Amino acid sequence: MNELEFNIRLYLTGVMKSWTDRIDSTGKETQQRFILNAMTELFNSLSDNDIELIRLRYMERLTLAEIASRYLINESTVRHHTNPTIKQVKEIIKKATEQAQHARDDNLI
Repeated sequence: MNELEFNIRLYLTGVMKSWTDRIDSTGKETQQRFILNAMTELFNSLSDNDIELIRLRYMERLTLAEIASRYLINESTVRHHTNPTIKQVKEIIKKATEQAQHARDDNLI
């Protein structure tokens, strides 16, 4: 399981929120809190159908072809509805990782 899939699965199952709440009691925005807040904002902006397609892809681990077949749509339609979100999740993870690295670097000086 890659980092993208891991974070999506954590978010959609609610585990990310419970872990973040347990880890982050300082009030400072930690890497985990940043990811949770950004993913919440992103997923709140999605339609129920788009969330369902992502859920099927990353929770049920269906292929694009299997999802397309289930909904009688083209694979390209599934890709069109999921790829922008996946790209944004990758950017969220990248940004959080960079921010955490900068914070570590700043503390070393």
